[in-house]
Amino acid sequence: MTNWEPILLANVNRPNSEKIETYMRYGGYEALRKALKMTPDQVTAEVKLSELRGRGGAGFPTGVKWGFMPKDAPVKYLAVNTDEGEPGTFKDRLIVERDPHTILEGVIIAAYAIGAHRAFVYIRGEFFLGVKRWIKAISDAYQKGFLGKNILGSGFDLDVSVHRGAGAYICGEETAMIESLEGKRGVPRKKPPFPAQKGLLGQPTIVQNCETLANVPHIILRGGRWYASIGTEKSRGMKIFCVSGNVNSPGNFELPLGTPLKEIIYEHAGGVRRGRDIKAIIPGGSSTPFLTAEKINTPMGFETLQAAGSALGTGAIIVMDETTDMVEVVRHVTRFYVHESCGYCFPCRIGGKRMLSSLEKLAGGKGSMRDIEDLEYVAKGMYGRTFCPLGTGMAEPVLSALRLFRPEFEKKTTKN
Repeated sequence: MTNWEPILLANVNRPNSEKIETYMRYGGYEALRKALKMTPDQVTAEVKLSELRGRGGAGFPTGVKWGFMPKDAPVKYLAVNTDEGEPGTFKDRLIVERDPHTILEGVIIAAYAIGAHRAFVYIRGEFFLGVKRWIKAISDAYQKGFLGKNILGSGFDLDVSVHRGAGAYICGEETAMIESLEGKRGVPRKKPPFPAQKGLLGQPTIVQNCETLANVPHIILRGGRWYASIGTEKSRGMKIFCVSGNVNSPGNFELPLGTPLKEIIYEHAGGVRRGRDIKAIIPGGSSTPFLTAEKINTPMGFETLQAAGSALGTGAIIVMDETTDMVEVVRHVTRFYVHESCGYCFPCRIGGKRMLSSLEKLAGGKGSMRDIEDLEYVAKGMYGRTFCPLGTGMAEPVLSALRLFRPEFEKKTTKN
């Protein structure tokens, strides 16, 4: 796509962008009016046509997910995941704080499509401003008739409420989030059954990420075929890329999926600080494997990053220059995941601590070759063997760093 314009971040820099009046001035809630004149099946079909995939990290097709909701269930729920905790990821926070109504409109349309009359917003406890913005947006939507009974005279009812988490990263996993919403400890559930069959309070539940829902009004207003014309064959639409690390202009940049990594870093994020060379790049959040500078031309898409040996994840790009100590980076990331593990399963609970112990010895220059071997052995043992994806996400950075930067680890040993 050569000509593009921001859609998800179109409002964020406008004065009073968080207010409903501003949102409506620029066409807000027109998509909802259109959706309510369609049947729920027609709305779902339009989202399927768009080929929108989840923006929370898994990349599952959104319309297909909605189709899993049983039509004959008397009670259905929609849960909105605002528990953004992946290191390097800060896109959902921006939308919630600057343009909450674009997500809320997507929430109402999604609830209509799946037949849910109750939606729950789960938000990370540290997002103090985001909590206020969500509550205010929902209150204003009620006053304008976009929430509550008989929305816009359509006969469709929907109630939405906000629920704060307590700062647990694991609650970003959909079933752990549901457990937390029920007032329990945030521990992932066994799947199947999946939430669409048995979720919140035992009822069918669809869990969606904020950025995913923010796409929905644009798809309904301009059509699924229009949306599918953006991006690549297997990665459709616009994506917010969070760029941080050793760049001159870190921030959020909305670009079509398939935009080359090099373009994002050098044209949009201002290039690498002090003109230094790139040593490593995390392309999709801290749980995705590292890439080296040789992969700088990789298009940022689901299929292209997988082919390059990593993953799109949340689209959080962390750039590390030639001065970066990769052992320290891996130690820092591993420490985060060890701290955030729920401790439910043995590989994650014990393996994480064992990896961190080896990394701390190596980072302090007191490790041995045996520590490197042990680190790799444990990471391979954890990969794909934990109850939820957190353990694999913990192992990914370790394994990719050892594969790409092993000499740096070896230089940290005492040669014992």
